[in-house]
Amino acid sequence: MTADPSPAARVASLLRLLDLDETGPDSFVGHNRPDGVGRMFGGQVIAQALVAAERTVAPDRPVHSLHAYFLRGGNEAQDLALNVLRDLDGGSFANRRVVASQADTPILTLVASFHRRETGPHHAAPIPAVPAPEDLPDEAELRAEHAHLLPPERRAMVLRPRPIELRPVEARHWMNPAPREAKSHTWFRTAGPLPDDPRVHRAVLAYASDMSLLGTCTLPHGLSWILGNVMGVSLDHAVWFHDDFRADEWLLYVCDSPWAGGARGFNRGQIFTRDGRHVASVAQEGLIRPIGAARAT
Repeated sequence: MTADPSPAARVASLLRLLDLDETGPDSFVGHNRPDGVGRMFGGQVIAQALVAAERTVAPDRPVHSLHAYFLRGGNEAQDLALNVLRDLDGGSFANRRVVASQADTPILTLVASFHRRETGPHHAAPIPAVPAPEDLPDEAELRAEHAHLLPPERRAMVLRPRPIELRPVEARHWMNPAPREAKSHTWFRTAGPLPDDPRVHRAVLAYASDMSLLGTCTLPHGLSWILGNVMGVSLDHAVWFHDDFRADEWLLYVCDSPWAGGARGFNRGQIFTRDGRHVASVAQEGLIRPIGAARAT
C-alpha cells in the first residue's frame, strides 16, 4: 500500500477488514491493516465482531443492537480470533455472543440482538439544522493544516489516511482546546462506494461510530489525547440500528456528553441520513484520565 492511498484503495482496505476468514463452526479470523502499527482502533474490533455474529444469523433478521465491552487494547500487528456463541434463535429474535481474542487473550466481548422486521408505532427525533457537508472542510485537510502544532510522536497517526471521510461542524478539540459545551456534529461517509449488502453498511457504521464520540466528554475540560494531555480509552460501546441507510452516503453524527466524573466520561450519539431519518443511536463510556494522574488500568 502506498503512503497516500486513493479513496478507492482506502475503502478496499476497510472491506478487507470486514471480510472475515472462517476457521471452523462459528469461528472466524479478522485481519488487520497491512500498514498497522500500535493499538488497534476500537471501531474495527466492534465491526469485525458484528460481522462474525451476522455470519451466523439468517439474513431476514438484521441486527437491531449491539453492546460491547473493551477488555484490553488490541495490537495491529496480530490477527483477531472471533468465536460466536448462539444464545437464542427464537420466533422473532436471535441473540449472539462474540469473544474477540489475540494470543488466546480476550480483548473484547460483544452481545448482538437480531429482530425479524415488523410493523408498529413510529416516532423519531428530528435532525438538527447544521451546515451541509459540501460547505465544510474535510477533517483530513484540517489535520494536515494543524499537524505542526501536535506532539511529534502523534503526527504520523493523526495524518494516516482513513477510509472514512469526516466533515466536522465545530472545531475539533485538538484545534482549539478552550473549554466549550460537550456537543459536536460531524458528517461522515466512506471515501468511496460500498457494495449493496446492508450488512456491510451496518458494519461500516459500527466501525465509524467509534470516531469523534469519546472526545465529546473532553470538550468542557480542554483535554485531548491528540494534544497529549489526557489518556482516553473506550470502556464499553453500544449501537442501536433503527432504520436502513447507506454508509457511503452522508450521515450526520450528533454527539453529546451529559456526564463525566471519576475519570470516566459518558457519551451519546444520534446518526441521521441526509434526508433527516434517525437511523441509529450510540452510547459509550470511556476512561479520561489526565496524563499527570495516569496509572495502570
